[in-house]
Amino acid sequence: MKKILITALTIITLGSCQSDDVYESLNTDPKNPVEVEASSLFNSATKSLFDQMTSTSVNTNIFRMLGQHWTETTYTDEANYDFTTRSIPGTHWSEMYENVLFDLKSAKEIVDADDELTQEEKDSRNAQIEVLEIYTWAQLVETFGDIPYSQALNDSEYILPEYDDAVTIYSDLISRLNTVIPTISGTGFDSSDPIYSGDATSWTKFGYSLLLRMGLRVIDVSEMTDEATDAINTAISGGVFTSNDDNAEITYESSTPNTNPVWVDLVQSGRSDFVPANTLVDFMNNLNDPRRAYYFDDNLGEDTYLGGIYGATNAYTSYSHIGDPMLDPENPACLIDYAEVSFYLADVAERGISSSSGDAETLYNAGITASFDYWGATNVEDYLANADVAYTTAPGTWKEKIGNQLWIAMYNRGYEAWTSWRVYDSPTFNLPGDEDEKSPVPTRYTYPVDEQNLNEANYNEASNAIGGDTQTTKLFFDVE
Repeated sequence: MKKILITALTIITLGSCQSDDVYESLNTDPKNPVEVEASSLFNSATKSLFDQMTSTSVNTNIFRMLGQHWTETTYTDEANYDFTTRSIPGTHWSEMYENVLFDLKSAKEIVDADDELTQEEKDSRNAQIEVLEIYTWAQLVETFGDIPYSQALNDSEYILPEYDDAVTIYSDLISRLNTVIPTISGTGFDSSDPIYSGDATSWTKFGYSLLLRMGLRVIDVSEMTDEATDAINTAISGGVFTSNDDNAEITYESSTPNTNPVWVDLVQSGRSDFVPANTLVDFMNNLNDPRRAYYFDDNLGEDTYLGGIYGATNAYTSYSHIGDPMLDPENPACLIDYAEVSFYLADVAERGISSSSGDAETLYNAGITASFDYWGATNVEDYLANADVAYTTAPGTWKEKIGNQLWIAMYNRGYEAWTSWRVYDSPTFNLPGDEDEKSPVPTRYTYPVDEQNLNEANYNEASNAIGGDTQTTKLFFDVE
C-alpha cells in the first residue's frame, strides 16, 4: 500500500528577470499555472478517481446505498433513490469527465511532447494513463449506458458531443486494454504513482484483472460473447491478481487534504447520517459472519448487530454504527482487489470458459478468504464450513452463491456491490418507500440535467437508444 504523494504543480518559469518578464508575471494567476507537469496531472487524476469512487457524501456518491450496504438516518431522500434533488448523476459525470479523464488526457499530451523522455519512458507513463482511462470510461458506461466518447474531451471541436453506443464503446475499451497491457514496462510515473509507484509487474496484473472483469461484464451480451471469451482467456493467461498484495489501491494520509473521504464525511464532519442497512446486516447475521465485527461497530453490545431499515428514518443510537476501519483517515481505497478477482474466476470456471481458471469451489473459497484477510477477520475455516456458505451446500444456483459472497465482500466498495447485484441478481434487496408505493432499485444513473438542457438533441437520441432515461432502464450488460 502506497502513501498518496500529491506533488506540487510545477510552473514553467522564465530564465531571466527582465522588465518584460516582470510585466508578464503581473498577468499570471499563481493559483492557475499555464503549464503543469504530467506527473502532477496523473497524480491528481488518480486521487480524484479514488476519491469519487470512495466518497460517501450524498452530494457526490450514493453507491453504498444503491448496493444497500448502508442507509440513512434522518435525511432519507438518497436511500429512496432521489437522484435529482442534489444532482448526483451530474456531479459524478462532471467529476469523472473533468477531473479524471481531462486531466489524464492532458497528462498524456504533456508526456508525448516531452523531448527529455525516452520513448520507453513515454510508453510506460502513457500505459499507466491508458489503464486508468479505460477503467474510468468503463465505469461511466456501466453507470449511464450510452455516453459521449469519440467526440468527448475535444471541446474545441465538439461543444455538444454526440453519444456513442455503449456496446461499441465497451468493445473499443476491451480492444484498447488488450493493446496497452503488453506495452507496460519500466517504472512509469514512479513516485508520482500512488497505486504501484510505477511498478510494471503490478500494473500489468491490474490491467489483466480489469480485462477479466470487463470480459465477464459482457459475457452474456450476445454480440460480444466471443470477444468477451477472448478477453477472459487473455487475462487469465496473462496473469491476474494472486493475493491482496496486488490490489489496485491507495492509502490515504492522516491529515487533510489527503485523508480518506469517508473519514471526512463521517468523522471530520461530526455527522451521524448513515448506519449499516438491514439488507446487509440481516444477511450476515443469518450466516453468523465474523466480518461483522469489522464492518460494524459493537455499540449495541458484543456480537449484537442491528441494521437500520433500508430507506426509512432510523434513529442513529438505535442501530449498529459503521465499523472502526471506516473511521480511519488512512483507510485504503480500492478499485479492484484479489477477492473480487477470485469470485470472477469462480464464475469463469462454472461457465467452462477457461481450462486454466481453476476449480469453482476452490476459487469461491479463495474469494471469501481474501476478504477475511483484507479486513483482518478470523475463523474463516468455520465460516466456510457453514452449510449456508459452503459451495456444495449453500442455497441457490452457482450464480447466486457467487453473487451473494461477492456482494458481502464488496463492503466499502459501494459501486461494485451495486453492480454485483445488477449482474448476479442476488441477493434480494429491500424496497424503500411506503407500503403502497415501493421504490424499485435503480439499475443505472439517469443522465445529468445539464445534458438534457444544454445537449438536448444528442441527449434525446441517446435516451431513446437505451430505452428511456429512467433509473430502472436496464443497461446492455444487465442481462437476465
